[in-house]
Amino acid sequence: MARILGGITTSHIPAIGKAIAEGQQQDPYWKPFFDGYPKVREWLGDQKPDIAIVIYNDHGLAFFLDQMPTFAIGAAHEYRNADEGWGLPALDPFPGAPEISWQIIEAMVADEFDITSCQELPVDHGFAVPMQLFWPDRKGMPRVVPVSANTVQHPIPTLKRCLDFGKSLRRAIQAIPDDLSVVVLGTGGLSHQLDGERAGFINREFDEMCMEKIVSDPEALTKISRYDLIRQAGSQGSEFLMWMMMRGALGDRVTALHRNYHIPISNTGAGTMVLQCDD
Repeated sequence: MARILGGITTSHIPAIGKAIAEGQQQDPYWKPFFDGYPKVREWLGDQKPDIAIVIYNDHGLAFFLDQMPTFAIGAAHEYRNADEGWGLPALDPFPGAPEISWQIIEAMVADEFDITSCQELPVDHGFAVPMQLFWPDRKGMPRVVPVSANTVQHPIPTLKRCLDFGKSLRRAIQAIPDDLSVVVLGTGGLSHQLDGERAGFINREFDEMCMEKIVSDPEALTKISRYDLIRQAGSQGSEFLMWMMMRGALGDRVTALHRNYHIPISNTGAGTMVLQCDD
């Protein structure tokens, strides 16, 4: 039976990819952010996951406002990183695990989640930047199953629906008969707003509350309405819903092994956590 090792959270803004490409990890502006990742990579090196479920949001590369699935899962043999601007170099393809993807899709549809299955899926910085942060030299990098969530075209899913998605994902993974170890990545920034009158908005108090509650009481976070999420976290703070999808997959009890929070990174509250499953 496949087993879930734990989950990792990270921001995925394109400026991170640009900093990596330009070797700015020790720059005073970036150092407090990048210093949050060696312990994550150490944990991954010890655990050696076979599969990484990467929960991210597409930024117009694979999906756009005219066609935006609420939840989509990749079922391809590989995932190509395409040029999307921002000065980011295109990366080598990421190896897929289509047989695992299809087992998850089948199980989640049977569990009454309507999944868009993608046998081709180009991946942008939302997917690629976390992979660069966690496996910078690709050594030990597992095969991947991308999960794309709608955070941009309203109506976006509720935090409760996202936590429930993660619970269904957990059941689907545990039903896989193969002896596999799985890590679940919940990506996206915490509070940030990039446009409008509140451009540059960051709410550290809200971010830290979310980082606390997602460990001990994720159900409490489901009481936050979509309106209040945007009000308290900014228009792009909706990406927190992908952290909730990750958390639902981990079971009732987790241990927070590592935590880092730094602001601002490109007008974003950037949080990093390692949550190990206790169930």
